[in-house]
Amino acid sequence: MSHKRMPKRKAAIAVGGVAALGAAALLLPNAMASQDQGKASNAGGTARTLKAADASDLAARLQKTLGDSIAGTYYDDAKKQLVVNVADGDGTAAAQAEKAGAAVRHVANSTAELKAAAHTLKTRATVPGTAWAVDPRTDKILVTADSTVTGAKWDKVRSTVRGLGSGMATLKKSSGTFKTFLSGGDAIFAQVQGGGVRCSLGFNVTASDGSPAFLTAGHCGVAAKQWSDSQTGQPLATVDQATFPGNDFALVKYDDATTQAPSEVNAGNGQTVQITQAQDATVGETVFRMGSTTGLHDGQVTGLDATVNFQSETDPGGVDTVNGLIQTNVCAEAGDSGGSLFTQDGGAVGLTSGGSGDCTNGGETFFQPVTAALQATGATLGGGAGGQAGAGDQSGAGDQSGSGAQAGAGDQAGGDQTGGTADPSATGGDQNGGGQGQDQGAGQQGSGDQGAGDQSGAGDQSGADAPSYSGGNDGSSLTGTN
Repeated sequence: MSHKRMPKRKAAIAVGGVAALGAAALLLPNAMASQDQGKASNAGGTARTLKAADASDLAARLQKTLGDSIAGTYYDDAKKQLVVNVADGDGTAAAQAEKAGAAVRHVANSTAELKAAAHTLKTRATVPGTAWAVDPRTDKILVTADSTVTGAKWDKVRSTVRGLGSGMATLKKSSGTFKTFLSGGDAIFAQVQGGGVRCSLGFNVTASDGSPAFLTAGHCGVAAKQWSDSQTGQPLATVDQATFPGNDFALVKYDDATTQAPSEVNAGNGQTVQITQAQDATVGETVFRMGSTTGLHDGQVTGLDATVNFQSETDPGGVDTVNGLIQTNVCAEAGDSGGSLFTQDGGAVGLTSGGSGDCTNGGETFFQPVTAALQATGATLGGGAGGQAGAGDQSGAGDQSGSGAQAGAGDQAGGDQTGGTADPSATGGDQNGGGQGQDQGAGQQGSGDQGAGDQSGAGDQSGADAPSYSGGNDGSSLTGTN
């Protein structure tokens, strides 16, 4: 790992860092899928060309102004425009969105209808291994069931989705298993009864009382109270607040009040990305995830306000439901929990929560929004100098539930990942360090029925203007600009 030790201890864990860097390949699925029910237009003016961060700001302002009059937003990465969904017949909302510089798209499903459908899913289909989120590009709710959802459970989920109607929701089967990635940017370690656990440091922050701290996943914070920057080292930080399930974030304060915690992501190979602000995610934008197991990977935001039903780690028959998450097609594996989700231009977006799949075959990963974690804890990014984003209005459906039973630690970590130096000319395969954590808890992949369900591939997943990398998966440098 790459650590910065400042006065007294001369140590602060660098944000979300890892020595072994896996450069993510840019996946560019073709244009918008046929499920789209409308075409974006800007009859009242010219839609503005926007960077993803500016599109996110505009989306938040329109959401605050127009509320449920708009039925979701997304970023068209190819055209560099914010697209706003407006239910058919709402000319007033369309005119205001166009005036603000967005491209307007008329759709069949209103926000109220999408929320009602999400409530039905919560009532009738809350089983372990399911997730759902609104995909504004298709104007539908995308429901995903992992490989453990079989038999009567699968029939229950499928019948509920079919009852909503083909124009309201689609169902997809995942070959992986939804699980929290407990184990983890720069790795942080804790000792608990039964062994050790490892998670990721997400972003350094300043707590509301002015003390240095960092954010990580809530399921890490409820698993252990004290955390170190090495597997056998003395604790450096203590959990101050932790929420899981319901949400998935924890505020961990450095024990040494003089620790200077830089607001940056350590991208490995001597590179850092300065984190200057917290921002809400926008569907369609390109994002980057850093984790100690798999390094750096990129992808697109595919949904907001997602609900995920994890198998409970403390109750074999229970469910740990987390709401309000960011859904992405970025991969992750055990060891990446709590790690940084960020944008190329320095926006802190999310903390790795959980998902399914891996970085060989792909999968989906869900993230706790950073803006919501900052608002809940009262913390500010870094030393408090950077611009701070509010909690933001997340579009899409999903009921917010309170906190339930606390999850315990289930994943056993292996040795400290060292990574080493990779061949600068390498172009294939992830260069992962040795001694990765071994997941011993909930989330072993099941066999499940892989054939049923409607496969949804909708959405403009264009990766235009995403950062490029030289030297393959070995500690490459960010060279692109957005």
